[in-house]
Amino acid sequence: MSILNRKARFQYHFIEHYMAGIQLFGTEVKSIRQNKVNIMDSFCQIKNGELYSINMYIAEYKFGTNWNHSIRRERKLLLKKKELIKIYKKLKNTGLTIIPIELFFNDKGYVKLRIVLAKGKKIYDKREFLRKKDFTREVKHSKLFY
Repeated sequence: MSILNRKARFQYHFIEHYMAGIQLFGTEVKSIRQNKVNIMDSFCQIKNGELYSINMYIAEYKFGTNWNHSIRRERKLLLKKKELIKIYKKLKNTGLTIIPIELFFNDKGYVKLRIVLAKGKKIYDKREFLRKKDFTREVKHSKLFY
């Protein structure tokens, strides 16, 4: 089971991939297990030398009490120090951002977030992507009838 950010591939050129753990509360993990998560509008930002996921939606746990989590709080991402330094140096270039593309449970049962260092696509790049997609769809469709 994984939650994907499907719009990211259309809107950004991916440069580097990283795998990060997330600092979560128990009710957040239970909501993630129920697939009540949205990472479409989220992004990552470095604050005080640490990486945070901002605007990630995790619904409140139905059976949570007054200890339930807030829906769109900043969540700390857990990366190695060398990876953080590498990301920080690359972010000095203008036009780069960090986008989460997949949220999943690993083999040990921990929640992981696949993040990408990305650069935004121009409008003509997006049109070219759609053109290629339509062309491959037409080719597959025409092969079915011959």
